[in-house]
Amino acid sequence: MRHLVIVSAGTSQPSTTRMLADRIAAGSLERLREMEVTATIGAVEVAPLAVDVARASVTGVPSAELQAAIEQIAAAAVIAAAPVYKAGISGLFKSFVDVLDNDLLIAKPVVLAATAGSSRHALVVDEQMRSLFAYMRALTLPTSVFAAPEDWGAAELGERVRRAATELAVVIQGQIEQGMAERASSGYRHAFAGNATRAERSAAEVDFDSPLMRLAAGGRTN
Repeated sequence: MRHLVIVSAGTSQPSTTRMLADRIAAGSLERLREMEVTATIGAVEVAPLAVDVARASVTGVPSAELQAAIEQIAAAAVIAAAPVYKAGISGLFKSFVDVLDNDLLIAKPVVLAATAGSSRHALVVDEQMRSLFAYMRALTLPTSVFAAPEDWGAAELGERVRRAATELAVVIQGQIEQGMAERASSGYRHAFAGNATRAERSAAEVDFDSPLMRLAAGGRTN
């Protein structure tokens, strides 16, 4: 069983930010069903957690509700959707990410999505959200999805949603297959990248004075 979670920082009712994330999630579920992968979808609405996020930013201690949201994210692939104001992602969304542990999203598949009142904000999703999640070492997928008011009836938006949803489904399926392969080959883990015929290498056999090793240790190659 795979889990997807929508993280939406929309504040209006209904929220176009949440609507966009829902479309991506629905597309991902459809692709996963075609791949015979069972998945569920959960959601974290950031707006009701605003006070908890502010307190956690100051005290470092999350409330029970905020902790439950964090744990939900830790166990799932993520569709992160933020509104854009004044050429930047919302402060609420950024504050929520700020209270997440730096290691929480390592190698976790993340689809980036954003909405705004003008197409002038279209680059924000890749300029700001992608760099933010790169810092968190998440596996951000190639296709991001941005929607301004004029985009909602356009075929191009539907195509980007389909592409992002497909990428997420493919990565999730790949992680399942990789996990099975890793369990099957758990006896073949090689220290120091030794080859299959000589899997074990001791520290004494490694040339720590080679240019590559000196560079890795923060020195110079010459």
